[in-house]
Amino acid sequence: MAAIIELFVTFFKIGLFTFGGGYAMISIIEDTCVQKKKWITDEEMLNMTVIAESTPGPIAINCSTYVGFKKKGLLGAVASTLGVILPSFIIIFIISAFLDNFLEIKFVASAFAGIKAAVGILIVSAAIKMFGKLKKNALTVTIALSAFAALAVFDFFAIHITSIVILACAAVVSLALSFAGKQERAGDGK
Repeated sequence: MAAIIELFVTFFKIGLFTFGGGYAMISIIEDTCVQKKKWITDEEMLNMTVIAESTPGPIAINCSTYVGFKKKGLLGAVASTLGVILPSFIIIFIISAFLDNFLEIKFVASAFAGIKAAVGILIVSAAIKMFGKLKKNALTVTIALSAFAALAVFDFFAIHITSIVILACAAVVSLALSFAGKQERAGDGK
């Protein structure tokens, strides 16, 4: 039971002190779950992030659910998921119940301006860490750089494209090249 409580408290803290959504939480989850608590490995974190982004639902919730399930099964998944969700729910409930025009308060607006900048840094930090841990070969580097370039071009020309399209394209390219490589190796063996 202590492990279930630890999962809940850990993810409650992550949910409470991380602003900016799931992408900003990735580096905090990585630091907590891989570096400090050693609940998952670097490779599991990378795989978990890819799977969490590829499946429906917020990435931070999917990641917390995975870590909880890996540590303590279904009960661990529930504890971790509730832990990461509850802080946002409680804060938004309080704000909506008591503060009309919350973001129009000058102090709050100023605080959120600073938070926006920090969120960008957290997202870039997570991307750099993940790219550093990626098993690099010509294919993975080409796919990563192509995805980055595609997103930059789409953003520059204000073309809305979801990350799912980029992920699907990367998966198709990787599978096609893997299949072609297997066919070539099979042909060499004859």
